[in-house]
Amino acid sequence: MVSVRSALPAIARGNLLGRRGVREIALIGALYVLYCITRTFADGDLGPAQDRAGDLFHLERVIHLDWEHSINNWFVAHSWVAIPADYWYAAAHYVVTLFVLVWLYRKGSVHYTPARWALVVSCVIALACYLLLPTAPPRMLSGYTDIMSLHAADGWWSTDASAPKGMGGLTNELAAFPSLHAGWALWVALVVRRTTRNYWARGLAWSHAFITAFVVIGTGNHWILDVAAGWALVIVAMWLVDPWFEDSRTLVKARRIEFHRRVAGTAAPSATPVTEPAIEPVTEPMAESVAEPLLDCGPGRLGGMAPERMHTEAWADESVRRRYGC
Repeated sequence: MVSVRSALPAIARGNLLGRRGVREIALIGALYVLYCITRTFADGDLGPAQDRAGDLFHLERVIHLDWEHSINNWFVAHSWVAIPADYWYAAAHYVVTLFVLVWLYRKGSVHYTPARWALVVSCVIALACYLLLPTAPPRMLSGYTDIMSLHAADGWWSTDASAPKGMGGLTNELAAFPSLHAGWALWVALVVRRTTRNYWARGLAWSHAFITAFVVIGTGNHWILDVAAGWALVIVAMWLVDPWFEDSRTLVKARRIEFHRRVAGTAAPSATPVTEPAIEPVTEPMAESVAEPLLDCGPGRLGGMAPERMHTEAWADESVRRRYGC
């Protein structure tokens, strides 16, 4: 913990954050500049964006995922859910992601660097989609309700976007596909999953991901396929740059190769050859260590027996009689 007294010299020298902290802030600033560029050069024509949204909706109907209208109507009918969802959509996207970034930064570069690069890669790809394929959200189509606009008087957001009132022009309202709200929420769940063993933290992170997906659909800001695309985008980004996923790729590849070899009947021998256990020869115990039974071969025991009983008694076997000289 850095106290105020210990931080004063660093503040005076201007290096409280250090080079690494300044670099991270510069990277965030660069991403925001890139977002502004895509916002400036993106096609703002609503007609083509609505056509793409219609294509997404048609695809959802084909695969039976067209649930947005029912969820949106449920939000309209239940303001006690809709208003907290509006706050969640307007704030959690930034607050939770920033909190997890700072947490990872404090845990060290081993945890922070791959997670940060996964976030950067996913953002760059998403911004390219916003620039090349602007897509309208459900709230811009007839039959859907803009939940945030409906409850704008109850929060700080404007009627045309989730930004604060008077700043709606700074956002890209046609940036629906893919959903970075859903993507970043899944990123939070994945990095918490691989960084800590605390089940409470993992549970909260996964709850955040699923609640965010439900909120962005219910408020009319994203299609279900937007959420799926945002999740897929983050998974691919982490698959490319995160060592945790790299280890998983190596394991999956090894299992796939082993499976194909088993199917082909050419399974490779294991690294440590399996040797059969040595079988010790069974030897008869020495005569000295076993007390041999004393047999009376006199006429009272052997000579007086009938021939048929002699064949049934083990001690009267021919070999036994030879061994003891009977």
